[in-house]
Parts: sequence; C-alpha cells; structure tokens
Amino acid sequence: MNVPVTVYAEMTPNPSTMKFVANKYLLITGDSAEFSSKTAAKGYSPMAEELFNFPFVKNVFIAANFVTITKTDNVPWDFITMELREFVKEWVGSGKDVLIQMPPVNEVSEDETKPSKVYLPSEYDDAIRNLLDEYVRPAVENDGGAIEFRGFEDGVVTVAMKGSCAGCPSSTATLKGGIENLLKSHLPEVKEVVAETVF
Repeated sequence: MNVPVTVYAEMTPNPSTMKFVANKYLLITGDSAEFSSKTAAKGYSPMAEELFNFPFVKNVFIAANFVTITKTDNVPWDFITMELREFVKEWVGSGKDVLIQMPPVNEVSEDETKPSKVYLPSEYDDAIRNLLDEYVRPAVENDGGAIEFRGFEDGVVTVAMKGSCAGCPSSTATLKGGIENLLKSHLPEVKEVVAETVF
C-alpha cells in the first residue's frame, strides 16, 4: 500500500533557505549531501540535478527527511514556495531516486582551487563527534542544516556548516555561543570552535 507523501515548507533562521520536510526518510539518519550546482549533483542526486533547473535554486542540501533549498536573492519565497513544495512532494511520492550515491567528502568545488585541510586523527575525535551528534545535530537539523566534524588540532575544533547553516547570519552565534561552550564544558582541551571556510 502506498502511503501518501506529505511535504510541508518550514522557514529556517537563514532568510535565503527554506526547509521542505517529508513524512518519509530521504536519506538514512546521519547522512547528508549538499550540492551547489547542477554539475556537482550529476551522477549523485537526480533530485538535486532536477531542482537546479529552477532558475532561482542556488544550493540543495538533503538530509534525513528534508531538503533545504537556498534561493537566489532576486525572487521572494512567496512566489516559489508552493512550486518547490509540489516538486518535492511529486518526486518523493513517485518513488524517484533522491540520491544514487553519496558525493565524495571534501571534494573541491568548481570555484575552489585549494583542497580542504587534512587533519590528523586525535584522541578526542570520538568524544567531540559524540557530543556533536547528541547535542548539536538534532537542533541544527531542526533548522534545516547540518554540522560536520572536520578535525581537532592545537585546541581548535573545526566543523563544516551545511544546508541552511552555511552562510546563515545566526550560525556564528550558534557556533561560538552554543557549540563552543558545550565542547569546552565537556572537554577542557577544547579552546575554540571554528567553521571551515569553504567560500
């Protein structure tokens, strides 16, 4: 029996992004994929690739049971929310592939020439990952984004902010006020938390 798919649109703290939440899982929990162009999505996410055919779609982030779409600034959400919601509902409802394979981690994007820094494993990596998964991930996913642990070096935890968290005006406050304080209170070795700059 086919369960009817429902999708609702939800504002995020980032005014450029909207979260489209489905009543079924699109990716297994903990996985996420982000694409900044049709070319980047090719061969990985047919859904993201198709979304880039909309002229106002700038970024597509897929996780758990939602798709966060970043729009260009030249069109207000009022004009495009219904269209995007219907697209996501139709795509998921007809059982089309959301993701055929995970994109490579730390891939160099088209406008980036330097690969991201490689961190050596540390004895604190698991503890940091566990704290992020338990306390931070649910809240960040609730806002249509994701946080990824990149590395720990010289007292500094580096994370990557994705989805609605990337470029969100309040993500710096979240990073410094929330995440940094949380990690410092559990792990005295942590001195600072910084976001990996991908732009």
